[in-house]
Amino acid sequence: PYCYVVPHEAVSFYGKDFGHNPVGTGPFYLKLWRDGEKLVLRKNPNYFEVDELGNRLPYLEAVSISFIPDKQSEFLEFVNGKIDFLSGVNAASKDELLTRSGKLNPKYSAKVKMITGPYLNTEYIGILVDSTKLPSNQRFLLDERVRKAIALAFDKEKMMLYLRSNLGYPAYGGFVPSGMPGFTDVNYGLAYNPLQAMQLLEQAGYSSKNALPEITVSTTDDYLDLFEYIQNQLSLVGIKLNIDVLPGAAYREMLANGKLPVFRGSWIADYPDPENYLACFLTDNFAPNGPNYSHFSSVQFEMLYRKAMSLTSYDQRLPYYHSLDSIVTSKAIVIPLYYDKVVRFTSARVDGIGVNPMNFLVLKKVKVKSIK
Repeated sequence: PYCYVVPHEAVSFYGKDFGHNPVGTGPFYLKLWRDGEKLVLRKNPNYFEVDELGNRLPYLEAVSISFIPDKQSEFLEFVNGKIDFLSGVNAASKDELLTRSGKLNPKYSAKVKMITGPYLNTEYIGILVDSTKLPSNQRFLLDERVRKAIALAFDKEKMMLYLRSNLGYPAYGGFVPSGMPGFTDVNYGLAYNPLQAMQLLEQAGYSSKNALPEITVSTTDDYLDLFEYIQNQLSLVGIKLNIDVLPGAAYREMLANGKLPVFRGSWIADYPDPENYLACFLTDNFAPNGPNYSHFSSVQFEMLYRKAMSLTSYDQRLPYYHSLDSIVTSKAIVIPLYYDKVVRFTSARVDGIGVNPMNFLVLKKVKVKSIK
């Protein structure tokens, strides 16, 4: 995380090996690290925090971390009680561990706890709006009505229920996720409405006689199921969507160089401030120099952003953040798909593991009880 304190003397002493010899002020210190095999943390007896009763933290004497590359093996170790903690849900074990609606399978309720909460990650469709970069046969994407029609044409709630077992929140708000302090789902008028989508296409000059040209969305194979669903939904309003599945490296290279007119993107917060999301739309951050993959540019946006950055109080900046988010979302520069969800599983003997929107693993108040 940003701004964690480390001693410059240790960094100078270890140099490039500092990562394997970390020195800090946390609740645990590194005792053992065998690459790819095991990592052991021990209780820091000099840790400065205490609990509400004055007991020194952390409670745990040690933490043992295993490295199991095969997710199915990891799951079996967990259900057999050899691992106390799992983060996230792997596709191979999802149907066994969860119900269709995303709840813990009742067969595990006696020995497993499931903990969920908002995660500051927005999954979205991005649209290139740079006329100098768009191929001539894709210039229709510059029409705001066409972009809005795409956003209105698919049902995010059903998408999350049937394809993600509700392991995420349908994105009815803006690009900044609803788990961000001060942000909730705001109605930008782009909720599922296929009739309005067809009306917008007609207003833009596209009908059954003059069909909208085909759109190609680029993604990686782990999101193929989502886009096959969106493809089907868009076809019902007269939009033909092709799906281009790219290898991860090729996808990232083409995205960074403005070669993808429509693309699947995600943004995980580096720090819990909306600015981290909104900087993705600054002109100075045009890809490949930054994360403005849509090449969106707006004088009004830049002015409001500079004003927000001149204010030191989060509460003072918040109204500007809402306005900035409204600009890019209401114009459908990006179409948020869903806001991610932290999903954690622990054995029944573990208490004190909560969740937080940055998905940091905080173990200082964790206790492990013996189960007879």
